[in-house]
Amino acid sequence: MRLVRLRSGGGELEAAFAPDAGLVGCSLTHRGEELLAQRNGLEEYARSGSTFGIPFLHPWANRLADFSYAVAGQEVELDRDSGLLKIEEHGLPIHGLAPHALRWEVVEEHGDALRAETEFDRERLAGFPFPHRLALEATLADDALTIQTTLTPTSAVSVPVAFGYHPYLRLPAESRSTVEIEVPVPTRLVLDERQIPTGERVRAAISPGPLAERTFDDGFADVTDGTTFVVRGSGRTISVTFLEGYHFAQVYAPSETEFISYEPMTAPTNALTSGDSLTRVRPGDAYSAAFRISVG
Repeated sequence: MRLVRLRSGGGELEAAFAPDAGLVGCSLTHRGEELLAQRNGLEEYARSGSTFGIPFLHPWANRLADFSYAVAGQEVELDRDSGLLKIEEHGLPIHGLAPHALRWEVVEEHGDALRAETEFDRERLAGFPFPHRLALEATLADDALTIQTTLTPTSAVSVPVAFGYHPYLRLPAESRSTVEIEVPVPTRLVLDERQIPTGERVRAAISPGPLAERTFDDGFADVTDGTTFVVRGSGRTISVTFLEGYHFAQVYAPSETEFISYEPMTAPTNALTSGDSLTRVRPGDAYSAAFRISVG
């Protein structure tokens, strides 16, 4: 499988992306040490969508509450047998229409940057009937990887925006008790037993400090541009900054795992079904969102 490899000017950071497997960020190393949890790896991601690294989740991030949704008068029924859906433990579709199988065309490639584009094909448009083009730009500096994603409608139909990313950050220490986190979010989404937002929002108060026995699979709202999530340990700090366009987040750190995910999201979980905070991009406009993973 072809990989596009980036290297920062000073050689501190190196990254790799797989255009034939959803342009997943499959590696990010700092001074030779891998910062992304590899889980089941690239081949399994390309085969089944088993997430790892930095996967792009589209046309929805996280879960939908059902196999149908309606946006702007268009009613969509998802085909359970299409092979485009990944079903999670509650029997719900998760993480979009096989984004791992999207083929991206690399249109620019430099030593420390790439730009790639893709369009939804006819098969995917059956499950998301909103023609559009996606462009991704990744740039690497000695202390950061920045990923900018732009969605542009390609027909007279407005396009709902609910994409996101799922960066699996390896914990920079052997023990969770020595890893410290910062999760500066003001609002938590109340979830039901299926991890679907109920519509209720409450104040969030997550104390900075050791991860230790704390676990997360939580959604958050009202994330402002410039908000930075942090994990640190063993002399290294990794931070994820929501630069623009991502005002929702999922934080995922199950027990006894080697990673924590600070997930930038353009809409809350289940937004295609609920309509909650769902942005639609009109023809002639574009929606751009960016986040940065910094290392120090």
